[in-house]
Amino acid sequence: LPAVYSLDGLLVFGLLLVCTCAYLRKVPRLRTWLLSERRGIWGVCHKAAVIGTRLHVAVSVSCLLMAFYVLVGK
Repeated sequence: LPAVYSLDGLLVFGLLLVCTCAYLRKVPRLRTWLLSERRGIWGVCHKAAVIGTRLHVAVSVSCLLMAFYVLVGK
């Protein structure tokens, strides 16, 4: 639980949220079921999915850098 309050833990959580929501957006049945709402918690997932699909290169590079940092840097 202490990792949630650190900056690198918050970045890992944000990257995982964006990557997961972008992946769920590619699945047609889950897209209509989960990401159709644009308000509330599902709205946050919808916005994260949009960020993940529009900035897919930057998100993937960030994921690789964060994985390298977590595995080697820590």
